[in-house]
Amino acid sequence: MSFLLLLRQKNEPPLDKGFIPWLGHALEFGKDAAKFLARMKEKHGDIFTVRVAGHYVTVLLDPNSFDAVINDSVFLDFTRTRQQLLKRIFSLQLPSIKPTAERKWMEQHFQGLHLSKLSSSMNMHLQNLLLSDNKGCSPSEWQHDGLFSLCYSLLFRAGYLTLFDRKDNAAAVYKEFRTFDNLLTKLARSSLKRGESKTVNSSRERLWELLSPSWLSGESQSSTWQQSYHHFLQREGVDAEMQKRALLLQLWTTQCNAGPAAFWLLGFLLTHPEAMEAVKSEIRRLTLRDTSLQRRPINQLEAHSTPVFDSVLSETLRLTAAVMINREVMQDKILCMADGREYHLRQGDRVCLFPFLSPQMDPEIHQDPQVFKYDRFLNEDITVKDKFYKDEKRLKYYTMPWGAGRNMCIGKEFAVTAIKQFVFLLLTHLDVELCDPEAKLPAVNPSRYGFGMLQPDGDLQVRYRLKTQDEM
Repeated sequence: MSFLLLLRQKNEPPLDKGFIPWLGHALEFGKDAAKFLARMKEKHGDIFTVRVAGHYVTVLLDPNSFDAVINDSVFLDFTRTRQQLLKRIFSLQLPSIKPTAERKWMEQHFQGLHLSKLSSSMNMHLQNLLLSDNKGCSPSEWQHDGLFSLCYSLLFRAGYLTLFDRKDNAAAVYKEFRTFDNLLTKLARSSLKRGESKTVNSSRERLWELLSPSWLSGESQSSTWQQSYHHFLQREGVDAEMQKRALLLQLWTTQCNAGPAAFWLLGFLLTHPEAMEAVKSEIRRLTLRDTSLQRRPINQLEAHSTPVFDSVLSETLRLTAAVMINREVMQDKILCMADGREYHLRQGDRVCLFPFLSPQMDPEIHQDPQVFKYDRFLNEDITVKDKFYKDEKRLKYYTMPWGAGRNMCIGKEFAVTAIKQFVFLLLTHLDVELCDPEAKLPAVNPSRYGFGMLQPDGDLQVRYRLKTQDEM
């Protein structure tokens, strides 16, 4: 934490302490970080420092300058902040594990042959769940549900069955997880009410038990994803209790984003008929070109180019992925901006990048940034558009839903494939319609800014039914 503010140097970023001693802007930041930081940007520009619950946080919103933070592993670090969050949210302490060792283990399982096996398993579970959830329903029988509930439930349970060893309790784990996740942002910010604290603690303990397989107390020779993670923790010297608690961390990390992402994507398609028709046309072209997709519509999908769908997904993530990249200043540092400006950062302060505001919602980069445009990431010849500019400079970072550098999501390819498979499966096997043709997407829950994919404040009611074989 910085102090001696009277000795501030001239080349430090503009400081906005707020009016409440110690707390500063903490309440406004936690209530709606995007709205607050947009106001600060308008007031101070693309770099400024705010006081938040005793910490001084320098916020950088110039994407051309992000590498000065992302690539610095000497003056800036996120290990201590991460450990604090793990303890606060998951009651988990992993001091013996180095981030590089954990990342290396994750890369082994979410790349190459291991990734292919996981994706194949995910395909199978998605199809089985979709068919079993609609078992006994005739093609003419409409079912009703909230789209968020439908997407999250199916993708979560399929992901759980793919990665975790217990196969008999997926529905119970999902129900308990939603209770825990609904209070997670308050848990992270230490803003739980008394009743909420009791609920989240009980839910967390229940999840620890639900996620613990029978073999956890002994040795196992099998090589599932969960068992491999268990062996990794053992090698790193993590005790048995923390091994059990670490499973909840992995459950949240691997399952908290795909369901919400699929909800927003399908929600945008359902409320934008032109986009829906473009995606369906692409699917029809694929199935005509490769008849194996008609028999096994998921397994071969990743081998095909889907530029329209990819653009829809990129646009969805641009509008609804809201990660924050945080660092702690380990020693005084001069931050060099892309335009030549230099700012002094104090040891003990924090640095925050919030790509949701810029580049993702920056009108200088993306025209009409609040508007969903399914072809925003397509060139006229239906190839991927990846050239975007600000201040006449081509941007390296024009959207950052997966983070960057050491913060890049290792499970990106697994998640993208799962979402793609899920949407393809839904659109080929089900007729899905809005219950109210005039319905709009619900607003986002503003407390979720900074925690990955945004979630809706409400749901979008849909009806769906199985297609007949002739309709597929």
